[in-house]
Amino acid sequence: MNSWDVVIVGGGHNGLVAATYLGRAGARVLVLERRDVVGGAAVTEETWPGFKINTYSYVAGLLRPEIVQELELAKFGYRTILYDPQYCMPFPDGRALKLWVDADRAATEIAKFSARDARAYPKYVEYWDHVLELLEPVMLAPPAPLAEMFQMFSTPETETLVRDLFLRSAQDLLDEWFESDEVKAVLAPNAVIGTLCGPNTPGTAYVLAHHNVGNLDGHSQVWGFSVGGMGGISRALAAAATDAGVQIRTGVGVRSLVVDHGAVTGVETSAGEKISARVIASNADAQTTFLKLAPADSLPAEFVKEVRGIRSRGAALKFNAALSALPEFTADPGAPSDAHRSTVDIAPSLAYMERAYRDALEGRFSDRPFIEMLFQSALDPSVAPPGKHTMTCFVQYAPTQLRGTDWESFKPQAADRILDTIAEYAPNIRNVVEHFQIISPPDIEATLGMTGGNIFQGDITPDQILSFRPVPGWAQYRTPLRGLYLCGSAAHPGGGVTGAAGHNAAQIILEDLRGGSDGSPGVPS
Repeated sequence: MNSWDVVIVGGGHNGLVAATYLGRAGARVLVLERRDVVGGAAVTEETWPGFKINTYSYVAGLLRPEIVQELELAKFGYRTILYDPQYCMPFPDGRALKLWVDADRAATEIAKFSARDARAYPKYVEYWDHVLELLEPVMLAPPAPLAEMFQMFSTPETETLVRDLFLRSAQDLLDEWFESDEVKAVLAPNAVIGTLCGPNTPGTAYVLAHHNVGNLDGHSQVWGFSVGGMGGISRALAAAATDAGVQIRTGVGVRSLVVDHGAVTGVETSAGEKISARVIASNADAQTTFLKLAPADSLPAEFVKEVRGIRSRGAALKFNAALSALPEFTADPGAPSDAHRSTVDIAPSLAYMERAYRDALEGRFSDRPFIEMLFQSALDPSVAPPGKHTMTCFVQYAPTQLRGTDWESFKPQAADRILDTIAEYAPNIRNVVEHFQIISPPDIEATLGMTGGNIFQGDITPDQILSFRPVPGWAQYRTPLRGLYLCGSAAHPGGGVTGAAGHNAAQIILEDLRGGSDGSPGVPS
């Protein structure tokens, strides 16, 4: 008899979600994590003494509330802080635009830039509420074939939604709603975060929708912090999994899948240990799973071709810093100010973002990068020594490969460009930075195993979502190898700390195990 019902490859948040559901259902589950800490990209590390840094992912809100409730994560220490305002965007002319959680209060801010846009904004929020009513139920279920899904959108109103989300760019959508360049700029970043696309790229309206599903404290379309850092999510999930009888082994990487006559029967670790199981669930991305872990001759050639074609390009780097004090923004004086209690985006126009994107297409890191900054310590003092602060910056665009140089050589120059850009809006930034680190796309790939340094395990553009994820015909978490499933962001509904892929994969695995098939269906969706 096999030692385990399920072995999960990778202890990222989706793997832990899947493990907990499986363990609670009575399955014998083992999680293998290559690093010495679980969580994948959702980790908090003491990079410098006393400074707890969100090394990779940095904001909470996407984790599905159903998962939080069902797995009782609050019981295991999960806590969040909803910050308000949600966004503060400074502009070169010294003004700033703040978006508050309350739509009417946000509209009052917008009126400083456009009275017409102030009237449109509450309706824009309602528009997304309607979109999310349609999208959210799809997240916690395997995706239906796209043609079948589109049958739901048969009225003129819903047909317009399909056009908006799947065919249009973020700029197209925002141009329809607003006239002010500043208002459009503050709303656009979520359409390109983590994706090698510009705001003019068709399909980025869907990326915007994907990032609008945040839900905290009963509010939708919002972001917040996990108390103590993003690692708080993973620690709570690991505690819930352990409580469900799951065994978690860290420092154990997986070298390969063990395949026998078209069925996966176990894994071989990096140390050469072979572990048998009825089912293997891979939290790694599709290209790692099928092109590196699976034996070369074990998969159909056409399937391998599709997997090779998945776009997993790096788009961003992380700039994390320990601060002696908060920087002071010219457009929002004081420390702490509203800016420090929100997301600060340096991207004063859609044209600015588009130029940075075009630079990346040519293999260059822009002289004027798009920078998203957060100061969790301003609201959560637990992450920094008394009187000091943390700063995390998500910086685009950072292509996986640079033309004419490499990332290790280029990091000092990249740091200068980032700090110079911030200094245009917060002149004292260099005076308050005590330590910093740059994590490039190759660093992300080397440490987390994410192909290309793509934070979503593959772009979340319309051609790589729903029934197209990971590749057409295989969107139901099963794979061509019997007993092998995907449970991470490479599967539906894609990237972000949602937990949804882990939840959905667990339901499919349980269905197959209870049917006595040991994962044998192995047939296309």
